[in-house]
Amino acid sequence: MKAAIEIESLSKIFRSRGGDDIEAVSRLDLTVEPGQVFGFLGSNGAGKTTTIKMACGLVQPTTGTVRLNGFDIRRQRGQAMQQIGSVLEGTRNVYWRMNAWQNLLYFGRIKGVTSGKELKARAEQLLRELDLWERRKDPVGEYSRGMQQKVAIAAALIADPPIVLLDEPTLGLDVQASRTVRDWITQLSAERGKTVVLTTHQLDMAESLCDRVAIMSRGQLLAHRPTSELLDLFRREFYKIRVRGGIRPGELKMIPGFTASRENGHTVLSGEVSADVTVFDLVEQVQGAGMDLIGISPAEPNLEEIFIELVERAELGPAQDSAMELDASHSRNISETGG
Repeated sequence: MKAAIEIESLSKIFRSRGGDDIEAVSRLDLTVEPGQVFGFLGSNGAGKTTTIKMACGLVQPTTGTVRLNGFDIRRQRGQAMQQIGSVLEGTRNVYWRMNAWQNLLYFGRIKGVTSGKELKARAEQLLRELDLWERRKDPVGEYSRGMQQKVAIAAALIADPPIVLLDEPTLGLDVQASRTVRDWITQLSAERGKTVVLTTHQLDMAESLCDRVAIMSRGQLLAHRPTSELLDLFRREFYKIRVRGGIRPGELKMIPGFTASRENGHTVLSGEVSADVTVFDLVEQVQGAGMDLIGISPAEPNLEEIFIELVERAELGPAQDSAMELDASHSRNISETGG
């Protein structure tokens, strides 16, 4: 089975007003398998939106290739564009003066849906599924932000593309509209077999929806793993130690790398352990510091905490060093656990 998206040695260099070159994306290699919800994450300026725009054919790469279901976006642009539907944040994805029905018919035709009967049937299905059918004749400019986003998603799907790119699809939406979009993302992948690439700053949403995530910083890839594997990796590296009552500053210094917080009248120490430190070592350190130990357990990280940790590591040194460190840590943990 071909990869849905193949990115090889992809780079983009912009020229600043001062004449300096800015490398927004640096020799990126990335593969997205068919049928996944793929989270593409990064801080502002990380290079993810530039990468998405190159994949959509909106920005010309400086070097490298992008293939969509095997079609090279440079050499086979027409066929490649038929593979993809996109909703890009910060742009008008639909025409506000037209109503929802007119928008879907218009975008369906320019995306190659030649059968009028098929196009109208698909437009009706999408509008009904997104609870827009009763408002289909109202100008899109009169819609709420959430309804406009739904029309944009419907327009991206009108030609039934196998790949859907969603850039901040729930930004500015109320809770109900956001839930509808989240449910739709799950449905597109699980029930319709589509590949969904999701960029978002809402990392809780990425954690709950994405089968796999890639994290970028400063134009380079920091991590590219199944979401569950990434969470499990950091769960093994971080621990929480609960001790009775409060502790003195001098006691905390005897547990290097840990920070203290209060919880239900007791103290919780949280921190990362090195490869050569075992749980038994932690018990000895706690008892040696004179603390009254209640229990030790692996911390339960979330994707936001992992994201911050990886980005901070990258800011301390070259981004590739952070990725190599993660890979080395993962290999070490597998060997220790017999995985």
